[in-house]
Amino acid sequence: MKFTIARAALLFLVILSYAADAQTYKISGSVKSSDHKPLAAANIIVAETGAGVFCDESGKYELLLPAGKYKLVVSFVGYKPLDQTIDVQRDLTVNFELEPLLNKLDEVLVATSRAPALAITRLPDVVNTYISAGKKNEVIQLDRANVNLAEKSGRQLFAKIPGVFVYDMDGSGNQINISTRGLDPHRSWEYNVRQNGLMTNSDMYGYPASHYSPPMESIQRIELIRGTASLQYGATFGGMINYIVKQPDTTRKINVESIQSAGSYGLFSSFNSLGGKIGKWQYYAYYHKRSSKGYRDNGSSDAQAQYAGVTWQPNHKLSLRAELGRSTYVYQLPGALTDAMFNDNPRQATRSRNYYSPDIYVPGLTFDWQLSPRTHLQWTASGIFGKRNSVQFIGFANVPDLIDTVSHEFKPRQVDIDGFNSHTTELRLTHQYSLGKMKNTLAAGVRYINNSLHRRQLGKGTTGADYNLALTNPVWGRNMYFKTSNGALFVENLFQLMPKLALIPGFRVEKGITRIEGNIGTIDPDRVPDAIEHAFPLFGVNLQYRPNQQTRVYAGWSQAYRPVIFADILPPTPLDATDPDLQDAFGYNAEAGISGELGHSALHFDLSLFRLQVDNRIGSVLQDNGQGGQFIYKTNTGTSVTNGAECYIDFKPQRLFDANPAKFNLSVFTATSLFDAFYQKGNIVANGEVRDIKGNRLESAPRWISRSGIQCWGDNFHATLQYSYVDWSYADALNTVTPSANGGVGRVPSYGLWDFNLAVYLNSHFTVSASLNNIFDRQYFTKRPTIYPGPGIWPSDGRSLVVSVGLRI
Repeated sequence: MKFTIARAALLFLVILSYAADAQTYKISGSVKSSDHKPLAAANIIVAETGAGVFCDESGKYELLLPAGKYKLVVSFVGYKPLDQTIDVQRDLTVNFELEPLLNKLDEVLVATSRAPALAITRLPDVVNTYISAGKKNEVIQLDRANVNLAEKSGRQLFAKIPGVFVYDMDGSGNQINISTRGLDPHRSWEYNVRQNGLMTNSDMYGYPASHYSPPMESIQRIELIRGTASLQYGATFGGMINYIVKQPDTTRKINVESIQSAGSYGLFSSFNSLGGKIGKWQYYAYYHKRSSKGYRDNGSSDAQAQYAGVTWQPNHKLSLRAELGRSTYVYQLPGALTDAMFNDNPRQATRSRNYYSPDIYVPGLTFDWQLSPRTHLQWTASGIFGKRNSVQFIGFANVPDLIDTVSHEFKPRQVDIDGFNSHTTELRLTHQYSLGKMKNTLAAGVRYINNSLHRRQLGKGTTGADYNLALTNPVWGRNMYFKTSNGALFVENLFQLMPKLALIPGFRVEKGITRIEGNIGTIDPDRVPDAIEHAFPLFGVNLQYRPNQQTRVYAGWSQAYRPVIFADILPPTPLDATDPDLQDAFGYNAEAGISGELGHSALHFDLSLFRLQVDNRIGSVLQDNGQGGQFIYKTNTGTSVTNGAECYIDFKPQRLFDANPAKFNLSVFTATSLFDAFYQKGNIVANGEVRDIKGNRLESAPRWISRSGIQCWGDNFHATLQYSYVDWSYADALNTVTPSANGGVGRVPSYGLWDFNLAVYLNSHFTVSASLNNIFDRQYFTKRPTIYPGPGIWPSDGRSLVVSVGLRI
């Protein structure tokens, strides 16, 4: 491993030296409407590479290109796309004016929807009220991606993001569960998850999972910023994921999009949206419904999602947006399997009466004000309201759910209901100022959270087999409220030390308290505190160097924090127990990388090295209960370290020979990561014995994760063949090799999957696409969970076919 990391570092230096010698030029200008109004977020695409940028709030843009001829395609929803060929031999200023489409329906499908999203793009150094300079970040242009949207295929959505671990937990299409750099992927809860900048984690200090799950057909792009940017968003180790909803056609009163999908295992998905502009008001709304019988027996799901957003924009400096999103689904849980069951038939079920259903509403207000050309203010107020419901027979995979021989009925099921009532308000500001000849940017903000989580657990449910939350005993085993108030302040400053060099220090301070009220059941009250306080400062610093205008070298270090919460202290099921001495986890992220383009934009790359350390890592260990059974014990497993290398390369060979657009284009890509994830120190008490886990591999952290593919496209089609490989991993910190009888621990085998996607553009209105997933029907699973949905093996989907028809008018 040391030799491999050393070679990665050497490659990093070689590319840095080569990139520093590449001659590139700055192409800048503005995009305005025919009445000279700036078009913020207008899209400029380089036709030869598929890469592009968005205009800022003033309609200005900046591109970095090596010498050569290029066609720039400029588009904005509701305006006629415009293209212009430029000969780049020096810095150029190129301005554009776009004409509205009016009623010319044949031109509604703008150029951005046809140009495939080939290369991953990066955020500007300053975007809205955030500083992204010096930080590893990626932007996935989802509305132009050739992927399986209907089933939210994580390995395809994040195909070009190295190091993303995709956890298949809820059945295809219900929820996206990802992590990076050896963190826990459960409902992406190591990330600050947002939609349009509004936080969607259900309760950051009560239960931080993100249960809100919008359809991917509704998303324009996904912004992912790694852990060194955490200071601006929160204390999380992972960083931030922001799902940006599609925007309406602003020159028409009404426009419609409809995507209908059908596929294997009874899949049907219907997405329908409506948008437009009337005077100074813009609106966008959608309705989505999806149903599936599921790959496994007793694995059906029914999902719905709705969204409505209205924006009032009296001028280009001021806007006010109100929005409301909702997502809900009912998923029948087929139950975990043992290894023997999986090897015999991975599609079988061990449960027929278990169900899970979140129903989440996310309202929000966003006030955006460009106070001056140098000062930008944004205020948001949002909430998370709704419930997370489950009714289950609780037991390990090798404990069958059988009819009682005496009562001739099934045993009563356990009912759990979480009620979320979360409120967040955040005020952010960026201000540009000069020190000498250098322009600097200050970003600062305050956030206040006030949440009330009503947690009702261990309810005695019915003996039936339907989705029914009724209780046969009206008294809950636990009936509690977790009430949190939290305040945070952050400051970050981009100091432009030299024209090519920037230093970005920052800090974040959080202080809050969570109180518990109500009935905690049979747990000894002396073991449960009345309140949990948290107060911590976090510091970080980033560095950015541009050896030329095309290449960016970045590095950073920042602290992170994961406090103990009441959901940790109070075991959720009879199978769980918690260490009474559980402590907060804390640590840091460090990274260094280089991204850019080479060879007339033939090669896009992002290479990085990182280190993530978590002290007092919180994890779970399977223990014997002394009565012939087992239970899951949550404790501090030790200090974990993940050292790694991340490599993204996208190569278009035709760009080496032809600078002009071709009728047939080809690109090859890879997003590959190498993790050396281990415990630096740690002791675990397992079955009465103290076990030293120093040097053990970190659980659920595969050494290799690689996704590679070939893309080809022309005027009327786009095809992608992708191969995904995930290395083996351990399920627990003890590095248990031989699977337990219940499947709760043991190695998770490696797996490799092939996917093929094809999109055909019939005309400016109609698109037909098909996704053939897991072509060779590989039977695999991604993780052995120790928490929900239950310990054991949860098989992922086998081969499937999805066909979609899209309409835009």
